Amino acid sequence: MNNRKINILVVEDEEFDVKRIQATLKPFEEIICIKEIVSSGKDTLQLIKDNKHLFDVVILDYQISGGLQGEELIEEIKKIDGTLQVIVITKMTINQTDLQFATQLIESGASWFGTKNPTDIDYIYQPTDFVLAIKNAFEKRKLEIEKEILRKEHSSSQSKLENNIQKMINNYSLIGESLAMKTIKRAIETYAKTDANILIIGESGTGKELVARNIHYYSQRKFENFVTVNCSAIPNELIESELFGYEKGAFTDAKEEKRGLFEQADGGTIFLDEVSELPLLAQAKLLRVLESGEIDKIGRKKSYGVNVRVIAATNKNIEVLMRERQFREDLYYRLNILNIHLPPLRERKDDIARLLNNFMEKSCNEFHVYPPQVSDEALKFLSDYQWQGNVRQLKNVVQRLVLMSSNVIGIDEVEAALGIKNQIAFGGYTLPIYSREEIPHLKDAEFEFKKRFVQFVRNNCKTDAEAANKIGIARSNFHRLCKELGLK
Repeated sequence: MNNRKINILVVEDEEFDVKRIQATLKPFEEIICIKEIVSSGKDTLQLIKDNKHLFDVVILDYQISGGLQGEELIEEIKKIDGTLQVIVITKMTINQTDLQFATQLIESGASWFGTKNPTDIDYIYQPTDFVLAIKNAFEKRKLEIEKEILRKEHSSSQSKLENNIQKMINNYSLIGESLAMKTIKRAIETYAKTDANILIIGESGTGKELVARNIHYYSQRKFENFVTVNCSAIPNELIESELFGYEKGAFTDAKEEKRGLFEQADGGTIFLDEVSELPLLAQAKLLRVLESGEIDKIGRKKSYGVNVRVIAATNKNIEVLMRERQFREDLYYRLNILNIHLPPLRERKDDIARLLNNFMEKSCNEFHVYPPQVSDEALKFLSDYQWQGNVRQLKNVVQRLVLMSSNVIGIDEVEAALGIKNQIAFGGYTLPIYSREEIPHLKDAEFEFKKRFVQFVRNNCKTDAEAANKIGIARSNFHRLCKELGLK
């Protein structure tokens, strides 16, 4: 549209006036082209309907014959194509100082109006203004088309974002209809409407991150980042740079700028998992961010403002830690503006069957196997089990059952999956997910073993820090290993 001619539709019922319009525009024929000439309102509308986007500007005689004219015709034109610009020309019999007349034209959608001429000269009266009005109308049409395109793109992008958020909500849905879960769901719905900091308390494996994600995706921040931080997995000497980042050249190895996790979460939500594992120095720096809304980036002289909602979680009794001076009291009150307590799975046994079915369906889809049946005895055993590792442990056990069992899951299979009995209880079982027809590569088998082993260790430890210590690796390396195995 940038380098083409301006296409004109002339609506005029007097031949002499048509010729005056043609004569006025002839010197500008390199940039202005009269595409069509019609003499009635009805023909005008039909031509525009049949040739959408052909015309840029309509030059309209206000007092055209045939019934449909003036403001009514302009409004009908705009209904067909809202970006089409209308220039009205009138006879001198209309009072050009009548503000009401001008207002009516503008409100109906006209972009300019002028007079033909009181005498029988060969040109439109005020020809310079007339041509400028055409060019301005064309530019206005271009802008309106661009706005319409952007509006549609925005609407499409918004729809895609909404769909993506709904998928995220479905993927991270909270399973359970027990009284405890209904209370938690109501709290999530209420807390999502605010921007207040939240502290989630619960044993390891109860789903603290899942709750945090639900709060984020139901909030006004849902289109922004949700950043997860495992506070126990960051070495003490790296906590400041990981959380707040650093400038290029801030220290010897700072070869480029690093955006800290708070900066990455700007506008969205940051989830501080195992926040009680932060050392006191890091707690002090976190407190300053919560109080001022600013981060001190290493190597930057000025503070950097961030707009972040903080959701923290812990599986420890912070009040005990405060008495032992291992956790700052002022930070606790900053984090604990709102709180959610997640009960252990053994206290909401009514949800176990629903969780079992959900994990069973997802595991069967993931491993491409038919869902086995669960006997009543096995289901009762699973419901009565204490589940020290909570929901995370149940999910892991269900994966084992899906991979190791045949058509029916009974007590023996459940006890073996829980490690209560030796795995020989599985009749004919050799290697999980393997068969004579499909023997995996060694690296795939190693990956599967590592994943199961690490998951087993996590299920039997209260924190990832404890799990890392038990298998003899650094917390940061353990965190990295879990991410590589898809356990984070």
